Amino acid sequence: MTIKEKGYSHWEGELAEKKLPWWPITRFGIRSTFRKKFFKFFFFGALLPAVVFLVGIYISERLEDFRFMIRNQTNFLTVDPGYFKSYFTGDFLLFMMVAILVFCGSGLISDDLKHNSLQLYFSRPLKKGQYFLGKASVIFFFLFLVTLVPGLVFFIMKLIFAGNFKFFASYPWLPLSIIGYSVLVTLFFALYTLFLSSLSKNRRYVSILIFAVYIFSDIIFGIFYGIFRSPYFALISLKVNLQQIGAFIFNQKLPYSIPWIYSFLIIFSISLLAAVYLKNKVKEVTIIK
Repeated sequence: MTIKEKGYSHWEGELAEKKLPWWPITRFGIRSTFRKKFFKFFFFGALLPAVVFLVGIYISERLEDFRFMIRNQTNFLTVDPGYFKSYFTGDFLLFMMVAILVFCGSGLISDDLKHNSLQLYFSRPLKKGQYFLGKASVIFFFLFLVTLVPGLVFFIMKLIFAGNFKFFASYPWLPLSIIGYSVLVTLFFALYTLFLSSLSKNRRYVSILIFAVYIFSDIIFGIFYGIFRSPYFALISLKVNLQQIGAFIFNQKLPYSIPWIYSFLIIFSISLLAAVYLKNKVKEVTIIK
């Protein structure tokens, strides 16, 4: 009986491209983050300012029920763009956002480099831009939950508690400021985290970098500002630059007497350099169809 040996036959099918090929990357990143130890504790802590500010909005519309808290304070809980600016640019919220980045972002690229997973990603119908979008969307998800969502909720609840649209009539541009600043700070932190995550295969080292760069930039600013008393040293601090931009977007007085555009250029330059580095760092695999 003749035995025929069948060799390799070329596959005649077509690669199916999904509408959201990056979504499995994002979904896996979000689920993995929630499973990490202590993350839920830190995430709850990041939401505490939102709860406090929301309660403040309620009290501002029910002042007569809280006379014991007011006494002689005529400007108690004035809800205006400055109120929103205080939430978005507060030291505590920015710090907690960095803490969230450690949990959700430190291993986004470093783990792929450690396990040589990039070829597996790009062996599928996945482009480099879609890969980065999937990774960045993990950060978008968590940071929008502590910036964009609370900000819009504050605005809507202010209208509901007031029972009229006077607040919207007075500040019709405020929702755009909320969206604009939320997108800006989230996009910056996403590029900042992905850049640092691509520098090492060690997740712990990246976690330290995420904290260290943010904290030490503020410490160095404090040292030089204390010695020379020049506000231009504020450009060294990532935190202060974000606060300067936030003050401009919400039409408030700048914390330091330097043009806000300088801070914007610093943040934009860091984001651009991070994007260029990431593009060159991650090599896409050519798929032969």
